[in-house]
Formats: sequence, C-alpha cells, structure tokens
Amino acid sequence: MRTSTRAGVWSGALSCVLAVVVLVSAGIGPVAIAPTTVAKATLNAVAVPGALSLGQSTVGGVVVPTLDIGYVHPFSFPVEEPHQVIVTTIRLPRILLGAVVGFALATAGVVMQGFFRNPMADPSIIGVSSGAAVGAVAFLVAPFALPFGLGLQGAAFLGALCTAFGVYLIASENGKTPVATLLLAGVAVQTFLGAVISFMLLHSGESLRQVVYWLMGHLDNASWGDVGVAALVVPPLFLLLLAYGRDLNVLLLGEEDAHSLGIEVERTKRVLLAVSSLVTAAAVAVSGVIGFVGLIVPHVMRLVVGPDHRILLPTSALAGAAFLVATDTLARSGTAELPVGVVTAALGAPFFLYLLRTQEVRSL
Repeated sequence: MRTSTRAGVWSGALSCVLAVVVLVSAGIGPVAIAPTTVAKATLNAVAVPGALSLGQSTVGGVVVPTLDIGYVHPFSFPVEEPHQVIVTTIRLPRILLGAVVGFALATAGVVMQGFFRNPMADPSIIGVSSGAAVGAVAFLVAPFALPFGLGLQGAAFLGALCTAFGVYLIASENGKTPVATLLLAGVAVQTFLGAVISFMLLHSGESLRQVVYWLMGHLDNASWGDVGVAALVVPPLFLLLLAYGRDLNVLLLGEEDAHSLGIEVERTKRVLLAVSSLVTAAAVAVSGVIGFVGLIVPHVMRLVVGPDHRILLPTSALAGAAFLVATDTLARSGTAELPVGVVTAALGAPFFLYLLRTQEVRSL
C-alpha cells in the first residue's frame, strides 16, 4: 500500500476515534447528556456568514460607514436549553482545547524524537516548557503589563520562545548546531530554570496555590477564545512539519548521509527546531505543563504504524488529541476534579514502563 494511502486510512480511522471520544466526553459530567443530543447541540452552534449590510460607527467624533456581516445558523435541532448551554458553553471549549493541546504535544514529540534520534526525547527537551513555566509563574507572582493586552498565556508563550531561542544560540557555533550540544544545553537550561521557578515559588505568597495548579497542567476555565487562538496557531505549523516528513526520515540515517542525499541539514534542523518549539509553546501557554503526551503517544503509534514520519506525524497528532481528551474526561469525572497533567503522568509512567518490559520499543 502506498504511503499516502496508508496515511489517509490511518488518519481517517483515528479521526473517527477522536470524534467519538469528543461526543462521549461532552456527555459526561454532573448532568449526563446522550451523544446524539451532544451532536445536535454542536450542530446548532454552527454559524456561517450570511448577508452583508451597511452600518455606521463613530470614530473620533466622525461617522464612518462599516460593513456588517450577519451570521446564519443552518441547523435547528430540538435540544433542551440547559443541555445546549452545557454542551456549547461549558464542555466543548474545554474538550476542543484539550484536543488541540494533545494534537500539538504529540506532534512536537514526534519531531523531537526524530530530530534528536532519541526515543526518550519529548517536547520539553530543550527547555521550552520550563521557559513557559517561568513566564507564567512570574506573571502570577508579580503581574506585569504586556503589549497587545497579553496576559498569562502571553507571558508563558514569550517565556517559551525566549528559552528556545536562547538554547539555540548557546548550542550554535560557526553556523552549525550539533545535536548533542543542543541536547546538553537544553538540559542545563532546564535545570537553571527549575531553580528560578523554585525561587519564585518561595516568594509567591498568596498566589502559591494558583502557581502550583498551573504547573500541574490543566484545561479549566477554557474559553472559545483560547480554542480559537490555539487552533489558529497549531494546524498551520503542523502542516509545515508534515511537509518535512521525508526530511525527518532521511535525518535518521545521520547528518552526513542526509547531506549526501540532498538535504540542507542545518536549514532543516533550524526549521524543525523553531516550528516544534512554537507548537510546544502554543500548547503549554494555554494549558500549563502537561507531561508524557509527547513521549508516550509517539512511542505507541510508532509500534502500530512504523517509523515513517509521513504516517507517524498525522497519526500521532490525532492519537494525542484523543488521548488528552480522554484523560481530561477522567480527570474531571471523579468526586474531586484533578489537573489533567496529574492524570497523564499517573497513567503515562506505568504504561511506559509496561512498554519497556513487554515490547521492543523502537529505537530511532
């Protein structure tokens, strides 16, 4: 079977799994809602652009014409109003944000494992998550103003990007970035940032509980705005990484062999590092530090579909989305709601040990 066909079949199957997980998850909670009702409520919330109309607004005392877009709801299924509000206002934003975050973390995990040719690599290996944590904790402990009205998520995103850029500069020499040097620089920076976070925790005062909760990783208080921002950033970056699937396959042979096969190694490494860092930063900024998704999911999918990144990238991304939605559903289904990062760690670590003991985890 051709690679594109295999990728399409697996991606289609996992998309169906993700859709089922989302529908079931949206029906679970203090108020149980049937999956069919969830589907109807979701379709009722769909809005498409309708008629255009001319309007007016006042800017600086001057009346200027505006173009207003009317939106039409093409579906109108009979759903009880409380169920409609619960699904579309409370549960779906959290679920879809979890899907985007899981999609992003699994994508970055695949790229990092291929980039470093190391099955133990994950999205945080060069300190991106630690950088995001420093930015977020600093904002929570001593709130500061950011341009464009950016708040906690903006502080975390900027911290992640600054860390990734700093690690790259530390590891680069004469226009080249040795993978081993980059890995060691990432470990050193992570350790230093961990010390910075500990220092801020000691001086966090009344914000300690909020800081610790963010560091555990959670999807609470998700809004449609969070979903929109994450969905605007992650898919285009994923498509760019997917275009480098063949290059990732060739890089597994070693940099010299990749260069002899026509790959611009240093340029490819810079693109992969920058884009995967952006993907990780976008995920961590809206959810906090959620571990094991980018480590476990690529391992499992590599055992299922093989090491070809043209298939591994889309399948891992979709599996990561379904996995995080399912674990977040479990996290909020108990008598006491848990941060999803706690659940992913509690499930991920034993499962990873199980894989090590019972399966031949594929080396890269």
